[in-house]
Amino acid sequence: MVASRLISRALARPPAPRVLKPTLSRSLAAVHPVTLPSLDPETKTSVLSNGLSVSTETIPGAQTSTVGLWIDAGSRADAADASGTAHFLEHLAFKGTKSRSQTQLELEVENMGAHLNAYTSREQTVYYAKAFDKDVPQAVDILSDILQNSKLEESAIERERDVILREQEEVEKQLEEVVFDHLHAVAYQGYPLGNTILGPKEHINSISKSDLQNYISKNYTSDRIALVGAGSIEHEALVKLAEKHFANLPVSSNPVPLGGQAHAPTDFLGSEVRIRDDTMDTLNLAIAVEGVSWKSPDYWPMLVMQSIFGNWDRSLGASPLLSSKLSHIISSNNLANSYMSFSTSYSDSGLWGIYMVSENHMNIDDLVHFTLREWTRMSISPTIAEVERAKQQLKASLLLGLDGTTAIAEDIGRQLITTGKRYTPKEIERYVDAVTPEEIQRVARKYLYDKDIAIAALGRTEGLFDYNRIRADMSSMIY
Repeated sequence: MVASRLISRALARPPAPRVLKPTLSRSLAAVHPVTLPSLDPETKTSVLSNGLSVSTETIPGAQTSTVGLWIDAGSRADAADASGTAHFLEHLAFKGTKSRSQTQLELEVENMGAHLNAYTSREQTVYYAKAFDKDVPQAVDILSDILQNSKLEESAIERERDVILREQEEVEKQLEEVVFDHLHAVAYQGYPLGNTILGPKEHINSISKSDLQNYISKNYTSDRIALVGAGSIEHEALVKLAEKHFANLPVSSNPVPLGGQAHAPTDFLGSEVRIRDDTMDTLNLAIAVEGVSWKSPDYWPMLVMQSIFGNWDRSLGASPLLSSKLSHIISSNNLANSYMSFSTSYSDSGLWGIYMVSENHMNIDDLVHFTLREWTRMSISPTIAEVERAKQQLKASLLLGLDGTTAIAEDIGRQLITTGKRYTPKEIERYVDAVTPEEIQRVARKYLYDKDIAIAALGRTEGLFDYNRIRADMSSMIY
């Protein structure tokens, strides 16, 4: 999962009037200054007496709304002997409640023309619906029913085992997903954050109804949930719906405010895993240092530094036009097929690094060397030009990443769960604009230079040097 996203609505301006005399133009401007309205959307938040947060953004002219429940619990909250429970529970959410059978639930959603979905990440579970404005109360009722009254029938549990196992087989065919799962496993050894979201096969086959019920009672508490709406919905209307449908949600014995630390601390471990498969054509490699949490003061500089390296794929045919120095080095020397830099944050830690795919097995050492050399350069001499380019690209991706009510609701929900508030576009711009080359140099020295790394490699790994050799290069490298 990558960085927070914001929305910016364009302000249409009338054509400027023709001015024959420049002096007249300046005079009028001085006497009649023009004040433009704020482009920031307004996010309203209320907290019910039981601790449930309700946040909305009303979009003028919208005829649909996305409403959803963002829960501060994902696979990281799974029991040690039942990892995969959070994801398993998400599968069962649509299999019927005490008042609606699976068929009734599906027909009700279809008859509204609505869209109902859910997903699980390492630290969050989300259930959301997109519907016409007149159907929002019904959509909230369905979400409430799913959250609080799922039947968890034994027959449905047994059917979903096979579904999840097939899903696991499909995930294992996606090499990027496999590498990142292994990267988490070695970086967070012995901690729940290192577990896969789906869980191991033996747990999928053994998860019981009691495991699911225990997860619900422990994690589905009002203080760890945000009800979010974006679109035509009015804030007061959603608050009333929340009071009607979620007033009976239990409160945990030790409430933690949204954005607080609800999980046991996790330690990053410099280590590696290599899975050699000579039948593959490529080496798929991820290298990461410990990054930053969502609330870290270094969150924005680390995002800008990630944007400096960016992404590159030789199949795009645009490598000479890319301004990332690393892309020039890799493309001109044919060191890799593609690479993707990443900055992944969690509540108390993060992974910052790069994922690379290469079929040039004879030059893997050069690929790693020049990549780490560029990392080192950030702690010595990042240029003004590349920092400014990265800032503009980052702001563009954040502002353009939201398109529609679902994306806006996702942005509100994720920010509430991770930081306890939603940042406005102007706040985001201010944080990004404040990043200077000196800031990049500072965070590079703090997080990159001579730091332990986690490595996950899959495929043709024979060209990858020993971990200690790579780690030694990081400590001795001089740009």
